[in-house]
Amino acid sequence: MLIEIIDIFFNMRNNNPMKYDVILAGVGGQGVLSVASIIAHAAMNDGLEVRQSEVHGMAQRGGQVLSHMRIADGKIAGDLVPKGGADMIIAMEPLEGLRYIPYLKPDGILVTSSEPFSNMHNYPDINGIHSSIKKLPKWRLIETAALAKEAGLSKAANTVMIGAASCFLPIKEKSIEKIITDTFAKKDSSVVQANTKAFKLGQAACKQVASKETAGKGKKAG
Repeated sequence: MLIEIIDIFFNMRNNNPMKYDVILAGVGGQGVLSVASIIAHAAMNDGLEVRQSEVHGMAQRGGQVLSHMRIADGKIAGDLVPKGGADMIIAMEPLEGLRYIPYLKPDGILVTSSEPFSNMHNYPDINGIHSSIKKLPKWRLIETAALAKEAGLSKAANTVMIGAASCFLPIKEKSIEKIITDTFAKKDSSVVQANTKAFKLGQAACKQVASKETAGKGKKAG
């Protein structure tokens, strides 16, 4: 509550500046913090303010990994996104995405990988998880494994997610692409190319889902 009051105060003083709050979630080994780092650096290259806080448990054993990220064109009150205050949740794993729904704004969006990371013996039925996600006002389920394979590098699944999330982030596309290139520049050129392609495929997948949703709503209205 205190964070929300301080945010309102800063908005009033700075003529309601842009502010975009993100929760990034997944499990250890999925590259959650790498995704957060790329997005944060791209935002800073755009001249935006960024504050980030990481909360992760036993990541080496596939434990939960969580990162709060706040992006704005003015001062940011605190590091943590308040519950009900996130504009977007980026989830590397669908169950982890649902876990943090209480943080999402009523009009916020969940962008998540569709593939489960079964780090528990009693992992819930994946079809049920997908059904729950599709009941949200705004969502994107991205087939990251298949798209990463299409890009030519299975490890590029997290870059696919960055591409999907970029459709909503207040960051220039070219800024994100530059950071992706810089991040993998020390590796073989094929790795850079694969990650750049993965980014583009993630973007396209996000837009394709949006197109299908719009068409579906049109049919219902008719």
